[in-house]
Amino acid sequence: MLIGGIEAGGTKFVCAVGDSSGNILEKTSFPTEGPKETLQEVKRFFSNHEITSLGVGSFGPIDLDKESETFGTILNTPKTKWKQFDLLNELKKAFQIPIFIDTDVSVACLGEYKYGAGRGVKSCLYITVGTGIGAGLVQEGEIFRGRNHSEMGHVFIQQHREDPYPGNCPSHKNCLEGLAAGPAIEHRYGAKGIALSGNDKVWEIEAFYLAQAIMNYTLVLSPERIIIGGGVMKQEKLYDLIREEFMKLMNGYLMIENIEQFIVAPALKDEQGVKGAIALGVNR
Repeated sequence: MLIGGIEAGGTKFVCAVGDSSGNILEKTSFPTEGPKETLQEVKRFFSNHEITSLGVGSFGPIDLDKESETFGTILNTPKTKWKQFDLLNELKKAFQIPIFIDTDVSVACLGEYKYGAGRGVKSCLYITVGTGIGAGLVQEGEIFRGRNHSEMGHVFIQQHREDPYPGNCPSHKNCLEGLAAGPAIEHRYGAKGIALSGNDKVWEIEAFYLAQAIMNYTLVLSPERIIIGGGVMKQEKLYDLIREEFMKLMNGYLMIENIEQFIVAPALKDEQGVKGAIALGVNR
């Protein structure tokens, strides 16, 4: 039985065919153009494979209310050609098989839960820190969803006393994403994170922000494991800095037996999204 997976990112689409164990048999990627051009590439790839279901992890915001008339539609995205695009139904027209959709970060969380750093626990939270910040929760093998999907990157946090940066979120200015996402680092310091590796203060401030959010998520959701990925986390020193700051902030209120096993890096490198999409197709 072959399962299709699509990681529908704002910059690129990744399409893959795999099995129920998460093994990828064939994979391709291409830039995210307009819907027509992009879906032509999707159809071309899957036309060579007999898939029985298809899982999709999409950039958003996306309507995930199953009672809504626009379920599966990409909503008010900055990618203007994709605004109000009915992704789910367009895929259903192209492929006469069951198709399942969720956010890119929630699907990545499912991938890590099933095949990566979340194996062996009942619940895990996956956070991506890159161009934006998002998070998804999987509990007992199911993606958590309320009325719609979570937007955990837009929580408010306390600003570092040595950081005068006002934040760059167009909606909230100094929310978590506005202070700690990749573009905020670049706008604040005039250079991308990769060029700031040796500047310890940059990463101390970054860890201060991320640790606050992680403490809040822990107190509200109580996951067994927290996995942090995304481009900003390529600065591997951040993991220890976040753990240290998190433990300071928690101040013994909750017992964390092994912080190195509680806050961890992804195990699937850059394949958690597409493997999670395959897992979504398997789950359903």
